Amino acid sequence: NLRFSRTNQRFNSSFCSSTGIIKERNWALRVSAPLRIQPVEEENRAINGGEEFDPAAPPPFKLSDIKAAIPKHCWVKDPWRSVSYVVRDVVAVFGMAAAAAYFNNWLVWPLYWFAQSTLFWALFVLGHDCGHGSFSNNPKLNSVFGHLLHSSILVPYHGWRISHRTHHQNHGHVENDESWHPLPEKIYNSLDNNTKMLRFTLPFPMLAYPFYLWSRSPGEKGSHFHPESDLFVPNERKDVITSTVCWTAMAALLVGLSFVIGPLQLLKLYGVPHLGFVAWLDLVTYLHHHGHEDKLPWYRGKEWSYLRGGLTTLDRDYGLINNIHHDIGTHVIHHLFPQIPHYHLIEATEAAKGVLGKYYREPKKSGPLPLHLLGDLLRSMKKDHYVSDTGDIVYYQTDPQLNGGRKS
Repeated sequence: NLRFSRTNQRFNSSFCSSTGIIKERNWALRVSAPLRIQPVEEENRAINGGEEFDPAAPPPFKLSDIKAAIPKHCWVKDPWRSVSYVVRDVVAVFGMAAAAAYFNNWLVWPLYWFAQSTLFWALFVLGHDCGHGSFSNNPKLNSVFGHLLHSSILVPYHGWRISHRTHHQNHGHVENDESWHPLPEKIYNSLDNNTKMLRFTLPFPMLAYPFYLWSRSPGEKGSHFHPESDLFVPNERKDVITSTVCWTAMAALLVGLSFVIGPLQLLKLYGVPHLGFVAWLDLVTYLHHHGHEDKLPWYRGKEWSYLRGGLTTLDRDYGLINNIHHDIGTHVIHHLFPQIPHYHLIEATEAAKGVLGKYYREPKKSGPLPLHLLGDLLRSMKKDHYVSDTGDIVYYQTDPQLNGGRKS
């Protein structure tokens, strides 16, 4: 029987994901799985009347069923292992910067920018693990490494950590989700033509993250830097001040460094890679919730639940980048159980597939570089514009006048 006792679906306020050492992405792992998978498949067919699978149908399993299928060791956090990934990435960052500065050649710089921006993104993912508490069981250790990692790439650690917690607790909810959630039609129609075009025309959406940190998404207000923002409750304001101070210190360090090595050299060594990191962040986070070939639901009201919202997230394959950015593409299980360290996500996902059934969407296999994802991104930007103002289960709708860059 696949029914187990219900677990509490509300999670601790600090949770996150993780990453992995460079290793072969092997899905044939030793995992534990439920003894009987067939009942889930039968229930899936029964729910959908033998017809085409409906991703909005309530699943025939509970969160506790998925949790029970995941081996116990996948929940164990090893702080030494987590720190080893930090050391690996930091050594790579400084090593590549030193090499690029030494050669200082325009044949080298484009390669450096791509590689370094990818490593900046990897640093963010490790800080993201600190924010979720999957880095270690020690909150102080998580906070120290989280500030070092995120401040170094100009992200306010606690401000982001708190809003990201809101995202996980409300994933898949039209109004309550925090990042890359759909615009209700009324808000969409209130936007001016230029804002619509910027939001849905590349490359502008892939440069949105700094603006989101300062002023959030359309229809929302608040800043990740301001302790009085409605993103935070009063007892979190000291944390927000700490993160803003750390961010300011890093910004001041960069200004000082520009006087030492020159602004052009700083732009080449740090500025361009940071811009590439922003593009990585926006690309990856957007495609975890958009761009599937089948339309996936968003929820409101009584139809939303933590489980149903989490099941609309997507795994993505990034080829050689999987190991570099710590398997963050293994996203469904991370969203449901952000306490699982990144280096156990692949095994945990493989174990959970038998329970998830068709609610798990196998990612398309990538080549060495995930160029196929650019097509998914373009298609989504052309058709995923807004959702209806009414209804508890809604799907993206398309503004035909916006396609092709025309004003609406």
